[in-house]
Amino acid sequence: MSTTSLPAPDHSPRLRAALLAADFTADGLLDLLGAPAYAALARSETVPALRATRGDTPLETLVRLFLLQRPVPHERAGAALPLDEALADGWVERDGEEVRATVDVRPFGGPEGQDWFIVSDLGCAVGGAGGASGHDEGVVLGIGGASMTLAGITVRTPVGTALDLGTGSGIQALHAAENATRVTATDLNPRALDFTRLTLALSDVPAAELHEGSLFEPVGDETYDLIVSNPPFVISPTARLTYRDGGMGGDDLCRTLVQQAGQRLNEGGFAHFLANWQHVEGEEWQERLRSWVPQGCDAWIVQREVQDVTQYAELWLRDSGDHRTDPETYAARYEAWLDEFEARKTKAVGFGWITLRKSAAGQPSIVVEEWPHPVEQPLGETVRAHFDRQDYLRTHDDAALLADHFVLAPEVVQEQVGLPGAEDPEHVVLRQNRGMRRATKVDTVGAGFAGVCDGTLSAGRILDAIGQLMGEDPVLLRDRTPQAIRLLVEEGFLEPVPAAR
Repeated sequence: MSTTSLPAPDHSPRLRAALLAADFTADGLLDLLGAPAYAALARSETVPALRATRGDTPLETLVRLFLLQRPVPHERAGAALPLDEALADGWVERDGEEVRATVDVRPFGGPEGQDWFIVSDLGCAVGGAGGASGHDEGVVLGIGGASMTLAGITVRTPVGTALDLGTGSGIQALHAAENATRVTATDLNPRALDFTRLTLALSDVPAAELHEGSLFEPVGDETYDLIVSNPPFVISPTARLTYRDGGMGGDDLCRTLVQQAGQRLNEGGFAHFLANWQHVEGEEWQERLRSWVPQGCDAWIVQREVQDVTQYAELWLRDSGDHRTDPETYAARYEAWLDEFEARKTKAVGFGWITLRKSAAGQPSIVVEEWPHPVEQPLGETVRAHFDRQDYLRTHDDAALLADHFVLAPEVVQEQVGLPGAEDPEHVVLRQNRGMRRATKVDTVGAGFAGVCDGTLSAGRILDAIGQLMGEDPVLLRDRTPQAIRLLVEEGFLEPVPAAR
């Protein structure tokens, strides 16, 4: 598959117009298929969608053609597409009296309701007819869960320049084009650059600068306001699949990418990465990741999942279809993964996201945490606010903190936990219903403090009032409470506001 020629974008405006006219959009698919069939399609289960597209409308024809990879009669294709141009440009090909798609084309709804289209290899779009299993090493995948995660955590503010490193089918470049004046996309696989070109053209988004090569090598000494990368992060014994295996030992590719990003960021710029990292015997994984952070950068690193080495090997053996090979081949490849992990003293593998921000602060803020709990995407604004809070806490000592005013963050609720019928709760929990959805225990003072934070009074005056109500020494209360206030600010439960309102 990786040697086949790809379509040309020459007539993509006419093709796009036909797709939109047929309502071949994310909303149109949901209306046609219904929620159960739509969800099944995302799991690569096609039977419900096939049953829902037994008619002859243009939309049903396009779903069968581009999402289900089924041949359709020539006359039906002609009713749904500008067929002469689609054939000439190579989006479809004739097969006797029928027409077949040459690529996956998947409708995708942009963050502001844009109608976008992700173009990838046949059978490799999430919501397409199949997964990546069994494909050639140069295969280009469509959008998947990792792509969506990266798009969701990326800070979306207007910038001059953006770099999508390892662009694949172009989903990150597509998002970046909404906020950046100039977008550059790179990939080691030249087919990926061609797919990105098709994705951008069919989505009616300005073309990106496309460069072939590994890591930052294709862009020389260029610097950027935004860098995003969903790299081939899988820790594997060989570089068998370009879309997945980084070709470096262990987690060296992810480490190198993060370490080199610092000198590629403009002041105040953000870099967002998905990554895997080793949990090595005798090392704290948090310290391992701290060592990756380049000088001059703040960092927020979140570990979302951990798998032992056997789970990890089995996951990626299934991903590449090795479980469908003969038992001896499967066993040999499984052994190779475990040999690799044993040689590197790796006991588990972590997965998560890494965000860097270029900062001139003398003391960098590096937060490394484990958060396997559900979050609410998109998180870009949550990520931006995290770094703003770190700036605030770095520049405010306890006296300044007590002089400032705070408001309770939106969507924070209080829960009282205790035995039914008990007069007093065992403890009080503050819980966020947005963003990271954190929860934190607070004592009576903390709960009372957070409850009256509406920006009217300074933190110090609130504590004085609480001290009077509780009969506590206000001086002692001012001494012991700032640490708790800092934690509530750091985790986003309280938001600082200017003292004068």
